[in-house]
Formats: sequence, structure tokens, C-alpha cells
Amino acid sequence: MNPLRSLAVLAVLAGGLPLAGGASAADKVKVGFVSTLSGPQSALGNDIRDGFLLAVKLNGGKLGGLPAEVLIADDQFKPDVARQLFEKNIKRDKVDFMTGVVFSNIMLAALPEALDNKVIYLSPNAAPSPMAGKDCNPLFFAVSWPNDAYHEAAGQLANQRGLKSVYLLAPNYQAGKDSLAGFKRMFKGQVLGENYTKLGQLDYAAELAEIRAARPQAVYVFLPGGMGINFIKQFVGAGLGAQSTLLLPGFSADQDVIGPVGGAMAGIFNTAHWSPDFANPANQKFVAAFQQEYKRMPTLYASQGYDTAQLIHAAVRDLKGRLDDVDAVRKALKSAKWDSVRGPFRFNSNQYPVQNYYVRTVGNDGKGGLVNKSFDEPILKDHGDAYVQACNMK
Repeated sequence: MNPLRSLAVLAVLAGGLPLAGGASAADKVKVGFVSTLSGPQSALGNDIRDGFLLAVKLNGGKLGGLPAEVLIADDQFKPDVARQLFEKNIKRDKVDFMTGVVFSNIMLAALPEALDNKVIYLSPNAAPSPMAGKDCNPLFFAVSWPNDAYHEAAGQLANQRGLKSVYLLAPNYQAGKDSLAGFKRMFKGQVLGENYTKLGQLDYAAELAEIRAARPQAVYVFLPGGMGINFIKQFVGAGLGAQSTLLLPGFSADQDVIGPVGGAMAGIFNTAHWSPDFANPANQKFVAAFQQEYKRMPTLYASQGYDTAQLIHAAVRDLKGRLDDVDAVRKALKSAKWDSVRGPFRFNSNQYPVQNYYVRTVGNDGKGGLVNKSFDEPILKDHGDAYVQACNMK
């Protein structure tokens, strides 16, 4: 059995120990990990899980010097299931942290279970705009990016490429709305069409007909996982690449999409906060270890799971295992010193990242495959989010 799968199995089967009281250090650190691990969107959750567990393995099965117990559970792409799993992890299993969710609608449904019970949630992916602004909370950390940010970078890319008109497409949920709001915030041209589809939709014949009729210079879509795979295949199959330039956020042009789509991905530009070719030592270690462990190139999602575990590791280390004071844990997370695979970043006052965003293009990996390659200079530097001023958190 794969050693990281063994770790996950042991984590699920192991019984929980109560947190030490007073000034005593805990005997272990317990993490509730709930994510989409089955169905058409499961590649995203599986990658986050694999990145997280890899970090635990590289730290000797520990986080911050304490034995790590990671309870893995599948939300089945259903908000009510995620809420029930959060409740179980928090009330019965007595976890120290919650993490793992891919999609904003699922996270927002389950998150109150953590916040109401004083358990910190570290998001390795979804980071909706309300949580960055008016609904910010001391117990919520976005370790990835603000929902809008990749799309703000893509809007800036469209400006740099001189594109004057665009058609926009995203799923009808919080992250989809945030994505197109971010693109429009930066884009200086004309939006010829804006369409919100059903979350999880896999047939885009009607939307492609609208794009053909609108004749935009560019098409920008936020369709993660199986949604993006199907759209790009159908876009190329309909011959629309000869009419319009396809621009994508990194989520829709990552390894989980490149593999199934194939050669049609070559040359596509996308925007992201991370790339497998980043030269910093932390990233080189991560990419090499991930490929050795899983025999595939890591995705953005895997990098985010890995970073989330490393942040927990750094905070628990700095606290010397004293996890019973939630406010002290929160302060340790905000001030933790650790090497992210993305390079330098810091938490803003709303506990969302301030970091760089880059343009990537899909090119030959020298081994007969395709991989993302980043441009050296960021398209957005030290970039935060548009909502921080509405957050009153201290």
C-alpha cells in the first residue's frame, strides 16, 4: 500500500485524545480534512489531500514536532455532507484544525460548524470574497489566494495583449461570481457576454453557440476540474480557437486539465500564484518529492495542500505543541516563519494572502508531455484583495 494512503487510513481509524489542559503540550495534533474525493471534480480534492499528506510524511509523520493524525473524509461534492463531516470532526473527534474543502459553496455551508465551536479553519483553496471583507473571522485563514485574484491577473493579461472584447463564463456559485468580478475589475475592454452555468455542468453546446454569435476577441472561463476539461475539448472541437483567444485562470489550465485535454492545451496562457518551475528551494523539494511519491507532476491544488500543512507545522512548532489557547494558535499562524513553495507571501489584516501572480504558458516538458512554464516577472506584485477595507478584524 502507498505509505501516504496508509497514513490516511490510520488517521481515520485512530481514536482521538483530548487536548492537554493548562500550559501542557498536546500529545498529538489532529486535523480534520474534508474534501471532494469522488466524482468528476475529485481530482482537485485528491491533489490537495496528496500535497497535505506529503508534507506530513516529509516532516516525519509529524506537524510541529507532534505526531500528526489526519482524518480524511469525502464531502461527495455535497454541502450538507460537508457540514455533517465538520460537525463529526469537531464535536466527536475534537480536532485542532479543519481544512481541505475545494469549493466555496461547500465550504460556506460547513464553515459555521468550525467558527461556532472555536476551531480554526485553514483554507487550502476556496477563499470567497465575503470572508475577505464584511464576514472576515479570526478563525478563518486563506492559505491559497482571494477568489478574485487569479482573475484580476487574467484581466490585466488581456489588457497587456491588447484584447478589446471578451466573453465570460463561470459556474453559478460564489467562486464563479468572484472570478468574473475580478476579471472585470481589471479588464479595460468590452464584455460581449457573461454567462453563469450550473455548477458541475459538463455540456457547453449552448454556451459555445452564444460565443460563436458574439465573436469576441477573447473567451475567459473559470471552470475547474471536469468542467474545464469538457469545455476546452468542446471549444477546440467546435473550431472556436480560430475565432477567439482562450484565456484561462491557472485552475483551468493545470496538470489535471492538461493530461485529459492533451495537445490542444499547448500555447494557452493562464495566470497563477505558483508554477512547478519556480526555482526556490522549497518548491524544488516539493515538486521532486511529489513526483517521486505519486509519479505525476503536482498541480496548483497539490501545492496549496502542501503549503497548508507546512503552515500548521510551523505554527505548532513555534507554540511548542501548546494548542489549547486558540487565540495563541491564531497569532502563531499569522506570524509563522516558513518557506512557501510559491515564494514570499504574508497574511493581510483579513488573513488573506498578499503575494505575486504570474503568467504561465503551457509548453513542452522535454519528455513528450506538456507542463506550465512561468514568466519571470509577476503580472501583479504584492497583490492583496479588494475587500480588506471592509474587514474590521484586529
